[in-house]
Amino acid sequence: MKHKIWHWLPVMLLIVGLIMGGCGTQQAASLNSSDPSNTQANSIITSSTDMSQQFIDYVPRLEGTATVVMTVKGSPITIEVNGNEAPITAGNFVDLVKRGFYNGLVFHRVVREPQPFVVQGGDPKGNGTGGFVDPETSQDRNIPLEIKPQGADTPLYSQTFQMAKISLPPELTHTRGAVAMARSQMPDSASSQFYFALTELPFLDGSYAVFGQVTEGMEIVDEIQQGDRIDSAEVTQGLENLKT
Repeated sequence: MKHKIWHWLPVMLLIVGLIMGGCGTQQAASLNSSDPSNTQANSIITSSTDMSQQFIDYVPRLEGTATVVMTVKGSPITIEVNGNEAPITAGNFVDLVKRGFYNGLVFHRVVREPQPFVVQGGDPKGNGTGGFVDPETSQDRNIPLEIKPQGADTPLYSQTFQMAKISLPPELTHTRGAVAMARSQMPDSASSQFYFALTELPFLDGSYAVFGQVTEGMEIVDEIQQGDRIDSAEVTQGLENLKT
């Protein structure tokens, strides 16, 4: 474990202001009522869902899956978006793609040194401080942190696994090619900024919401440079699963 911590320390120092997490091993377990610890975890998840009803009432949801094709420098990147495990996070992303919000936006952060880390974009300001403003309300749209523990029926909302003291792996992890939401240190601050994981990033699991996976075009992601723009993003399958 000490070896893993020192291996990732330079990267963690680079991204501490926006994407930070703890390194730790997590043992898979199921959430069933026969285990007192799992009962407690279910109680936490139920409580967090209640607290996040204010978000659930007005944020789009994806009930199922969808496919998004994002074109960068003329080359397509296919993203499978998973609303089964992260319905609000996935719904927010698909809704923004449908609106054409991402078209023309830059990738403002690319971290490959000292280790491959992330390619991050989706900020209309282009500097890491912006998000989506709903034209109907003229208000910023923020979504709750939404991470589903393995074996759970519903996601945990508005808390990291560390905050909720849940020692379970999430259903969606930071594998290479994972697509997840960036946020500030406040759990419910994600809006439109997302990132591609350039390698496995287990220390982010349980702290940041993964909602999709690159299934084709990862070699294109590997070539993205800071300042490159998203030519276009289009929902090619599953738009009927978006509920607004």
